[in-house]
Amino acid sequence: MTDDPARTLALLWRLERPTGTRGPRRGLDLDAVVATATALADGGGPDGLATLTVRRLAAELGVAPMTLYTYVPGREELADLVVDASYAAAPRADTTGRPWRERLTAVAEENRALHRRHPWTARVDPSRPVLGPGETAKYEHELAAFDDLADLAGLDDVDRDAALTFLLDVVRAAALVEQGSAGDDGPEWWAARAPVLARVLDPERYPRAVRVGTAAGAAQGSARDPDRAWRFGLARVLDGLAAMVSPGTTR
Repeated sequence: MTDDPARTLALLWRLERPTGTRGPRRGLDLDAVVATATALADGGGPDGLATLTVRRLAAELGVAPMTLYTYVPGREELADLVVDASYAAAPRADTTGRPWRERLTAVAEENRALHRRHPWTARVDPSRPVLGPGETAKYEHELAAFDDLADLAGLDDVDRDAALTFLLDVVRAAALVEQGSAGDDGPEWWAARAPVLARVLDPERYPRAVRVGTAAGAAQGSARDPDRAWRFGLARVLDGLAAMVSPGTTR
């Protein structure tokens, strides 16, 4: 938690320079500082934002840590700036006039791409929004995808926010699972285990596990296919929202 939320918001919206800081600017630009901080966070993988510090950033920029405090009051403010900048830079497709399923699919795919480009975004606490211009624009864009669906399904504003939250939670969960996957269950991985599995996996004792596991493995080439799981799960989420829409409505 930041010491002064008003100061953080002023910094995010570029309303004023941080107050109570010392030292000259020394030629740095705040946007360039945030871009370098973002690159450092990306280099740290899923935990990159948690390991980002003013000291590390200063070393990367070749300046003293105190110099950065003339731009950013502290690590919490720096993290908020990095998060908001990643949201601001995320591509947003213009889906105006397209069916609601296509619009929501675009929102989900955009967020999946965001988590892949910046893995640490999947670990940002959604209950603590940074409330900067990047996040606000992202929220506005995503809510617009629900415009006619909200009318068709009878969603009030609270329900619309809940529907968006559910969609984004599914995307985040899929990203976290994908990040945690070892990704080493290819042919060699299975071949090393095949002799023992052939002895212990009795199809009469485990008929479903053997039959379904064999079929899924043959279709996916591994125990789990993230893309296949993603497509299946997203379709079911949209089916759930479709169930709230009047029968016979296709858009």
